[in-house]
Amino acid sequence: MIEFFTTTNLGIALLIIGQCLLIVVPLLVALAFLLYFDRKVWAAVQMRKGPNVVGAFGVLQSFADFIKYVLKEIVVPAGADRFVFFLAPMMSFVLAMVAWSVIPFNDGWVLADVNVAILFVFAVSSLEVYGVIMGGWASNSKYPFLGSLRSAAQMISYEVSIGLIIIGVIITTGSMNFGDIVMAQDGKGLFSWYWLPHFPMVFLFLISALAETNRPPFDLPEAESELVAGYQVEYSSTPFLLFMIGEYVAIVLMCTLISILFFGGWLSPVEALPDGILWLFAKIFFFFFVFSMVKAITPRYRYDQLMRIGWKVFLPLSLAWVVLVAFFAQYGAFWGTYARWTVGG
Repeated sequence: MIEFFTTTNLGIALLIIGQCLLIVVPLLVALAFLLYFDRKVWAAVQMRKGPNVVGAFGVLQSFADFIKYVLKEIVVPAGADRFVFFLAPMMSFVLAMVAWSVIPFNDGWVLADVNVAILFVFAVSSLEVYGVIMGGWASNSKYPFLGSLRSAAQMISYEVSIGLIIIGVIITTGSMNFGDIVMAQDGKGLFSWYWLPHFPMVFLFLISALAETNRPPFDLPEAESELVAGYQVEYSSTPFLLFMIGEYVAIVLMCTLISILFFGGWLSPVEALPDGILWLFAKIFFFFFVFSMVKAITPRYRYDQLMRIGWKVFLPLSLAWVVLVAFFAQYGAFWGTYARWTVGG
């Protein structure tokens, strides 16, 4: 039986499909509960109940919304490019999912353990901007088009600072493999994690991740008072659902990247406790909570403020940090903290 899945083309294909489903299905189910949790956090901050009718304590609200979106009529605007109109949400959803293929959940628990995993994630996430642009253009309406242009400029701007911040981690580790990055943080519990040596960049990465995923206070592409809902205005039913799922998958991915790059991934914060996948899930959940709280308590930025922060503050700071980390790594400063590749990292 094992030989069938390792030696035959059909068996290998079935094995790969099974592994993909093992990631996609739990991710989508978890996403439903995270969305419920997201809405509950907003409600608590605003002193209201939030979802509390469908299912016990409202836990089935996300599933009810899913059924609603699937059963609603799909409306296509007159004059829209139908092929591109439907391709855009599919592209956003698929690309958001593909990035998870190189994310390790535990030591060796990864679908594709590639040496350039960071480069792969960065390339795939960069392509997601095309889904946004295509959706805004294909809708044949000025408001989605303006929203898509805003979103494209915003995503590209903050991808630059995210990339430079990640370069600092790569220099310290000497590898672009996520597993190597996590194991390089193994040692004295949470004080061996990269949040300490790369402390200033943790905040820059978190804020850039908010802007990259169009989360408040940087949700300018879909500002209700200006562009109604941005590039999603003309979408309804399942196409809109795909856009929304793609956006939330990207948010969870950013929470996962923060956990892996700066907070030890599946490593335990205390040496006496065993490492494991539950630690990674706990960290992802914590940073998702941070994302939710930021949305609930911060006012929206103006678009010119958003772009100014990206290009005039975050870009110079992240670039300067790369130079500093390279200098520290080259000369073994701070007892080799920034050159963990010299000890096998």
